[in-house]
Amino acid sequence: LSTTAFDGINCIGGEVRAIFGGGAQGPDGFSDTMQYVEFASEGNAADFGNLVEGIREPAPIGNSTRGIYAGGNDSPANKDTIQYVTIATLGNTTDFGNLTTARKKAAPANSTTRGIAAGGQTPDESDVIDYITIANTGNATDFGDLTVARNWIAGNSSPTRGLFAGGRSPTNYNTIDYVTIASTGDAQDFGDLTASRHSLGGGSNNVLAAAIGGSDVINTIDFVTIAT
Repeated sequence: LSTTAFDGINCIGGEVRAIFGGGAQGPDGFSDTMQYVEFASEGNAADFGNLVEGIREPAPIGNSTRGIYAGGNDSPANKDTIQYVTIATLGNTTDFGNLTTARKKAAPANSTTRGIAAGGQTPDESDVIDYITIANTGNATDFGDLTVARNWIAGNSSPTRGLFAGGRSPTNYNTIDYVTIASTGDAQDFGDLTASRHSLGGGSNNVLAAAIGGSDVINTIDFVTIAT
């Protein structure tokens, strides 16, 4: 990546490449830079293009064709902007539409058809779940609500379900919620993490979802079977 250090960068990707976008350096240094790497090749990141506006902490959603950044923050304002790129093609993002509420730190989930942004900070913690149809453009639609309003959630998904684990509001939670991506409605309780925490990393395939690390500083990796 760039030799300039930023926090709040988010990654989107397809089967061939990963794209790293946005971030901040201090209270005013918001980046609109996107860089990418090819999974099959070693080496430094290369320039991809630029975001519509410099932001940090958007929700990164998409499928193997499109990468989407939803919301974010450019201090002090939270954003409702949704912007997208075609992952296979270098260039700047294009405006997609708007979230139902401006917020940062929303948790992502997606199928090949739909993208979801759940929770976040508005500046208060949010329980809002929005969805978009990835292949289209237009404003997000209300999906339902989380069981608990919170931010810094780990988002995971299979083609069928989206899972949202942990978070803060302002205390840490061990809550895991789930939704059926093809439907709409409020999230339902899935179970609990082994420890309450926020700022987790997420990772999933079609079968398992992981919740990795988190604050206050935890090195635990939890996993669940998404369908159960």
